[in-house]
Amino acid sequence: MSDSVRRIGGGAPWEQSFGYSRAVELPNGLVLVSGCTSVVDGAIMDGGPYDQAVTSFNVALGALKELGLGAGDVVRTRMYLTHARDVEEVGRAHKTLFGEVRPAASMLIVSGFVDPRLVVEVEVEAFRGEGGEPS
Repeated sequence: MSDSVRRIGGGAPWEQSFGYSRAVELPNGLVLVSGCTSVVDGAIMDGGPYDQAVTSFNVALGALKELGLGAGDVVRTRMYLTHARDVEEVGRAHKTLFGEVRPAASMLIVSGFVDPRLVVEVEVEAFRGEGGEPS
């Protein structure tokens, strides 16, 4: 493992048992945030697809904040949904948080997540530009 790679945890129960980090910052300034759901403090937050998406993105943004970055530093997002009917609601949540930033984005329909109550999972990539100041 390179000493110049920075890794942070988010407290998810699976991080230790599955062997991953919530976020990894590479020496070139690229920050990769693992898949985030609407699980907060071990509990799935109530709400529909819009609410789950906002919560999921806020979990990811919390990891970026620990690294001194913010929504303005996000360059790519991925949204995984269990139902095509939720596309508009999840897209609206994305616009709420990233409408001004307009990162590259993908939205994919998947068969399910580890808990059937989850309908959205997101991934975020950010970039620390020259000077390392958060946006």
